[in-house]
Amino acid sequence: MDVPLSWQLAKLAVSIGIVLGLSIVAERVSTRVAGLLSGYPLGTAIALFFIGLEISPGFAAESAVFSLAGFTATMALGGGYLLCGRRDGLRGVLRGTVGGLAAWWLTSLVLTRFDFDRLSGTLVTLVAIFAFTWLYRHVPETRVTVHQNGARWRPLLLRAGLATAIVFVVTGLAHVLPTSWAGMLAAFPISMYPLLVILHLTHGAAPAATVIKHYPAGLGALLCYALCVSLTYATLGLLWGTLAGFAVATLWLLGWMRLQAWYGERQVADT
Repeated sequence: MDVPLSWQLAKLAVSIGIVLGLSIVAERVSTRVAGLLSGYPLGTAIALFFIGLEISPGFAAESAVFSLAGFTATMALGGGYLLCGRRDGLRGVLRGTVGGLAAWWLTSLVLTRFDFDRLSGTLVTLVAIFAFTWLYRHVPETRVTVHQNGARWRPLLLRAGLATAIVFVVTGLAHVLPTSWAGMLAAFPISMYPLLVILHLTHGAAPAATVIKHYPAGLGALLCYALCVSLTYATLGLLWGTLAGFAVATLWLLGWMRLQAWYGERQVADT
């Protein structure tokens, strides 16, 4: 079907806004918080919503089932980027991108050979979350230096175009791909990858590694969102299904942050 211009403009505006917001959080708050927020249902929500709008809510709901397992491929992308993108500057970004995309493609190729349901897709990613969290345990924490003049808008806007391009590619390919691959593409780190590029180019490889380290911990909200919309898109419709997904994801994220705060207080008390 022909996609109205208004829908295309909406994808453009939302995608740019998300990337700029995460970049400001990383510079003004911390890369740790930015990593957690990268796992919040932002890019995936955009992709699934517009897939449902342009194709059908039922197709988006089926795709969301495969997105549950597809977040494992997203973590593989982060791992590939971490291994290959250790150098600062553009060369490090390019090497990290090649390594990350290769890891994502190979993992997605394996995952799409299985017929996942909601339970199996969730379990696969939960296992991957624990595995990657353990693997990243020795990655050092790096906080970026806050610039007095704030964010540098020109490079941020240019790089935000990358997120927009990813959204257009994902939603465009969904028209010609089966639900398994549409779900894998919807799980692609639409908001996290441009954030890595921005941090890597402006601050070096270390802050990007910090975001990758904390990304698995934030995926609980994404799992909650994808699971919710897979159940509600076909019954409640896109608008109410999306709102329900964000509500569930927000509750999970608030609970997770509260648990982390409690654990931190216990560690301080024990010392």
